[in-house]
Amino acid sequence: MPLDARGAAPGGLDEFRISAPREVAAVLRQLGDASAQLHLNGRDGSVVDATLWTYDAQRGSVGFNVDPHDPALNALQECGEVVVVGYLDNVKLQFDVGRLVLVHGHRACVLSCSYPREVYRFQRRNAYRVRPLMRAAPLARVRHTDIAEMQLALRVIDVSIGGCALFLPDDVPAMQVGGVMNQVEIELDADTRFHVNLRLQHVSSLNFDSNGVRLGCEFVRVDPTALRALQRFIDQTQKRSKLLTQD
Repeated sequence: MPLDARGAAPGGLDEFRISAPREVAAVLRQLGDASAQLHLNGRDGSVVDATLWTYDAQRGSVGFNVDPHDPALNALQECGEVVVVGYLDNVKLQFDVGRLVLVHGHRACVLSCSYPREVYRFQRRNAYRVRPLMRAAPLARVRHTDIAEMQLALRVIDVSIGGCALFLPDDVPAMQVGGVMNQVEIELDADTRFHVNLRLQHVSSLNFDSNGVRLGCEFVRVDPTALRALQRFIDQTQKRSKLLTQD
């Protein structure tokens, strides 16, 4: 997430910034305990997936568990500095690290970096999000981000006015974070069907026996007619959910 424009305004990022050492350490501990998937973003556009392996404020270092065979790893190291992005529940976390050194060990391959001086904390979504009722069997018909000839019909887990989450089964090749899926057909029910571009923002695990992962997607350039239909679907689903709860 580019911060330069917003940070240029006086106090523009103050409400999102965590700089107290104890609070920074608490955020890192949460990322490590959750084994949260992180994306290490180089200035040249290279991206490497990782998890937080170690963090030590006294030594001023953090370590990320990475795949030594990742083709983007060499380019990332040459950048010298990277932006780390990850998610905890409904919160997006972002911080900068530098002094990258790749360490090969018996148990893991660790990318050692400088300890972050501050962390930015952003609410991941500000729109009401609903889970479609299961009898509606909501689907998204998409093309794979990396395999153009692969067409998929993915279940819609939840949806908001700004995006949706899709279920990607384990037997389908992983998709690239940041990739855009053009002209996706979203069919939420018999009365709510529209086309939209989706940008894959993040990938997260579900429960242990889910046999798949959750794709968090952002809507790109939604036309007004689709927005009205989507808002109507969200309102109706919310009302039906409340009625079922009361019953």
